[in-house]
Order: sequence, then C-alpha cells, then structure tokens
Amino acid sequence: MILELATIDIKADNNAEFEANLARAIQVISQSRGFQKIDVQHCIEQHNRYALMIYWQTLEDHTVGFRTSELFTEWRALIGPFFENPPFVQHFSIKNIG
Repeated sequence: MILELATIDIKADNNAEFEANLARAIQVISQSRGFQKIDVQHCIEQHNRYALMIYWQTLEDHTVGFRTSELFTEWRALIGPFFENPPFVQHFSIKNIG
C-alpha cells in the first residue's frame, strides 16, 4: 500500500465551500481503481491548510490510473478552483516499524 500525502493551501475564507466540494470530490476519487481510503486533516495554525492522506494499492494506481482518468478531471474541477497554489504531493511506502 502507498500513502499519497497532499498538502493543500486554499484561498482565504473559503473553508466551508472547499469542505463541501471536497466531500463531493471524495465520492469521485473513491471510484478509482486501487483507491483504499482518504483521511483529511485541517491545520490548526494555518487555517487555510489541509493535509489529505490518500491510500492507494500501488503508486501507479494514483500516478497513472487516477491521474490520467476522467475521475481526476472531475476531482480537480471540484476542488482545484480553491487552491491558493498547486498542492505539494509526496508518496510514501507504508512500513510497520517496531
């Protein structure tokens, strides 16, 4: 399993609208092959920052399957207009240490 960690800064004073659209966007991404789950965190110190932790079966399920699909176009249309700047995205392998 792979963790996609996306840090998103949205335009000021758009939190309620962003969160409403994000709820709709989650319904979209959940249809993608290899999607496992998503956790959304809202930053306390920086009110316009969100961390999306999206779990995929494989890296390619995200980078190829989802990113080149119509689902991605729909996902981005729902939440992209709120972005202050492009999301910062990194991928992590899931390891059980200890």
